[in-house]
Amino acid sequence: MNEKNKNKRLMIVRGFLLFWTIFIGLGAVLGSTCMFIDPTGKIMEMDGLMPYFQVLPFASILFQNYIFPGISLLIVNGITNITAFILILLKKKSGYILGTIFGFTLMLWIIIQFVIFPFYFIDLFFFIFGLLQFITGIVCIIFYEQTCFSFKEEDYKDINSDAKTLVIFFSRMGYAKKLAYEIANKEKAEIVELTPIEKVSNTSGFWWCGRFGMHRWPMKLNEIKKDFSKYEKIVIVGQIWVFRISSPIRELLIDNSKSINKAKNVSMYLVHFNPYLPKKAEDEVHKYLTNCEITSVTSHYGKITIKE
Repeated sequence: MNEKNKNKRLMIVRGFLLFWTIFIGLGAVLGSTCMFIDPTGKIMEMDGLMPYFQVLPFASILFQNYIFPGISLLIVNGITNITAFILILLKKKSGYILGTIFGFTLMLWIIIQFVIFPFYFIDLFFFIFGLLQFITGIVCIIFYEQTCFSFKEEDYKDINSDAKTLVIFFSRMGYAKKLAYEIANKEKAEIVELTPIEKVSNTSGFWWCGRFGMHRWPMKLNEIKKDFSKYEKIVIVGQIWVFRISSPIRELLIDNSKSINKAKNVSMYLVHFNPYLPKKAEDEVHKYLTNCEITSVTSHYGKITIKE
């Protein structure tokens, strides 16, 4: 995925998070203001709910009127969300993080109301609003981290120096690509990228790849102009999709396992988000590449960790 598409994705989701933070923040400010104007709660038709507060600690001191609940609402859901809104406007990562936290906070606030008050549909709506804000915030953080991830191919000066070693890779977001370039540079190897015929970029590509991953389908590739049998060492860099090897890597192995197995040394790096490498993915690799050494690589938003 190119930088332009990454930024576009982030801006779209950022707009939704801006909406949730200002909508919930201003709503909390309005609600707390009404409580301050009329501490009895009559202005909001909440005076009949005051007895329900008596189940809470220090009810005789804090919950004889709506002053303290108004202060709590203003601080917990009002000022906090407006602060997050301003930080998001300034394109600060802290704004995305706070927006996520305050969505979760709103859900907790509503859960407390579920416990102490009779059921009201409006409470359910605000719980859903908090959930949507929380999910939007998480997506914003992920997309923000992905926009920060980049590398320059021209920085790897030693690639293509050794005609006996080949690095093959497929990369959708660029994480496996960076790892492949680092390995190729270290090994002074030739490098080739697998390019699927199917659409794999952008958010729509994510869901399309998920479909292939769920069904364990191979994914047709554009022609690979390499004779794998001439290399002494082959390194493959791929991913885990739905706990198995990614579809482009599966297609590579189905079509070329015989020629790849002729190399004296064959290894594979599998990039994944999970804390462990699925056993079935390893078994599938060894089904095609009998003597392949597999290395597990975790990648959390581009922060790559090779697991020994």
